[in-house]
Amino acid sequence: MLQEMPSLGRANAWLNSPPLTADGLRGKVVLIDFWTYTCINWWRTLPYVRAWAEKYQGQGLVVIGVHTPEFSFERDLDKVRRAVSEQDVDYPDAVDNDFAIWRAFDNHYWPALYFVDAQGRIRNHQFGEGDYERAERIIQQLLTQAGRTGFDRSLVSVAPRGAEVDADWRNLKSPETYLGQARSERYSSRDPGSLRLNQWTLVGEWTRNEESTRLNKAGGRVAYRFHARDVHLVMGTATPGTPVRFRVRIDGQPPGSSHAVDVDAAGNGSVDGPKMYQLIRQTGPIADRLFEIEFLDPAAEVFAFTFG
Repeated sequence: MLQEMPSLGRANAWLNSPPLTADGLRGKVVLIDFWTYTCINWWRTLPYVRAWAEKYQGQGLVVIGVHTPEFSFERDLDKVRRAVSEQDVDYPDAVDNDFAIWRAFDNHYWPALYFVDAQGRIRNHQFGEGDYERAERIIQQLLTQAGRTGFDRSLVSVAPRGAEVDADWRNLKSPETYLGQARSERYSSRDPGSLRLNQWTLVGEWTRNEESTRLNKAGGRVAYRFHARDVHLVMGTATPGTPVRFRVRIDGQPPGSSHAVDVDAAGNGSVDGPKMYQLIRQTGPIADRLFEIEFLDPAAEVFAFTFG
């Protein structure tokens, strides 16, 4: 027996829409997209979800984002609202700070797509990145079954930019790495120059908390030996409203043409709020390299590395 779509009634807030209900969505095909705004895996799916929402909204598709936070700062409604605006999420979005919708769907992943037919039944799901052709074909199939036949059956074409660009999977050999005490992985007490692949270390005066590691005195560094095209770091500040300047190096040198959107060629950047920062996008051969970020002001907080 197919599962009925669970209620959306326990959302903490709605963005881009008045509250939507399962009953009110009957007759529509619904795509539920679980996300959280610092998740690089979701970022890379967003161009497709955005394109599907635009292409099929006039054909009976309703895309609904469900923002369920991974880090505590992602519970702040103003920060979610800002992320929705900056990332062009213009379809309805349910804020799920209490994980009520997440649990109702028995979900375990960011991102996760659930495909709901016009009778309100979950017909399929898809976890993680990729399989975009399959996902769009499912949407088309459910629309056809709902009696919608006039849409263009070619697949969407996207042109992602920045962090939304698909990962370089062939060269991606470094995993997501959390820097807080609760899920600390691959930490080493070695000197940065002696780190092995996918080990990281701290230099300077830091305090490790459950979710993050906080810099107590200016001049502290985080070092990570990685193998990937892209380096992202979820960061924030312990003193809201006070930016923290930083400087990035690869193998001891400024990134130059390998800098990403949140860093200049000299490696300079600034943390102005808690989010994911894209720091490195290499243009040359991919190899094991030493990434270092030095903070020129105190009170930086680092949460997690991700790669692409």
